[in-house]
Amino acid sequence: MSARCCAGQLACCCGNAGCSYCCGPKVRQSRSTRFMYALYFILVVIICCVMMSDTVANQMREHIPYFEDICKGIKAGDTCEKLVGYSAVYRVCFGMACFFFIFCLLTLNINNSKSCRAYIHNGFWFFKLLLLGAMCSGAFFIPDQETFLNAWRYVGAVGGFLFIVIQLLLLVEFAHKWNKNWTAGTATNKLWYASLSLVTLIAYSITTGGLIWMAVFYTQKDGCMENKILLGVNGGLCLLMSVVSISPSVRDRQPHSGILQSGLISCYVTYLTFSALSSKPAEVVLDAHGKNVTICVPNFGQDLYRDKTLVAGLGTAILCVCILYSCLTSTTRSSSDALQGRYTAPELEVARCCFCFGSGGEDAEEKRNMKEGPRVIYDEKKSTVYSYAYFHFMFFLASLYVMMTVTNWFNYESANIETFFSGSWSIFWVKMASCWICVLLYLVNHLQKCSF
Repeated sequence: MSARCCAGQLACCCGNAGCSYCCGPKVRQSRSTRFMYALYFILVVIICCVMMSDTVANQMREHIPYFEDICKGIKAGDTCEKLVGYSAVYRVCFGMACFFFIFCLLTLNINNSKSCRAYIHNGFWFFKLLLLGAMCSGAFFIPDQETFLNAWRYVGAVGGFLFIVIQLLLLVEFAHKWNKNWTAGTATNKLWYASLSLVTLIAYSITTGGLIWMAVFYTQKDGCMENKILLGVNGGLCLLMSVVSISPSVRDRQPHSGILQSGLISCYVTYLTFSALSSKPAEVVLDAHGKNVTICVPNFGQDLYRDKTLVAGLGTAILCVCILYSCLTSTTRSSSDALQGRYTAPELEVARCCFCFGSGGEDAEEKRNMKEGPRVIYDEKKSTVYSYAYFHFMFFLASLYVMMTVTNWFNYESANIETFFSGSWSIFWVKMASCWICVLLYLVNHLQKCSF
């Protein structure tokens, strides 16, 4: 059993066989492939976070013998300054982005897992790891580094914003699908009305409670005018979405439209507003006794920022989890269909509590598409479960998003991972822009087919 397991892992690393969890339960090839690419992605993200950590740099300087001699030997500067900071992250993310972009081009128009290109996509993991390492390392030898970094920064900003927009678009489509699926169930079972009403009530309760909470803790009677304006604007946008979702023109063109959709998007707008206000640089004023006082932020939670190690670890974990979730969920077949505007016909829609996991018919089709191996279930015998090219493209954009996020977007010169949760105007405006883009996408989705 052990020999068979080792042989399987060797074929996975150096050949075109699918990977399994060594001697563990069987796993689908489509999932194991995505897991391996995600593992590579996490590895590079951790390296980027280490490069942006002042704590790690100081510890290495103190505990590694002959540290300066080693740095000079590899021509990384007197204290290895070329291997840390935002410029190093830019180079590493350039290599990772090129890696996924090359595979995006390589896997275009693959419809089954039996072609040579599909074998490359699903196997040869050891050689792909070497390729990824070589591309990340090779970026440090690009000539005219100053021009490269300046140009690459704007490419990263565009790619990072595109990644955000795609995730927001999928969120809007998710809300649309949820409302449509449960509304279809009301034709046969009136309990779906109660489910719709309950979820809608919860969504609007969270929205209202969140806005009131932020008005209490992020504003004061005198001052905090920016926070008051932003809360008023975003609260008004939530109200506007609710009115649009039940307007006669929208209801005539989209009978399945309802306030569940606007409630879910309002919840997300509330979250983004809170996240943006939390990322805003603190305002410090002098009180009556001449002491510095921080205003427009709640007093609780300040102790978290004092433990820089905890902040760095927590920030890295949150970043990895959020980005991986966005990448893996946005590359499913249903997400690809949603982005292209393809939906199940209303009369064929079957209401389900777990509507996002596919119907029984889809599961039966997947079973017919499976072929079991010793440790791997080959579930792409006839067709691919997901778009290979789109999968790599999302990780390409995610690489750019990581680069911009870890380096604090346009405040890159003073960025480090220990200040991941501290205030930054760049992060604040990115989150506020995401909030308004989300509202815009929702309104466009509802109004593009309506005539007034």
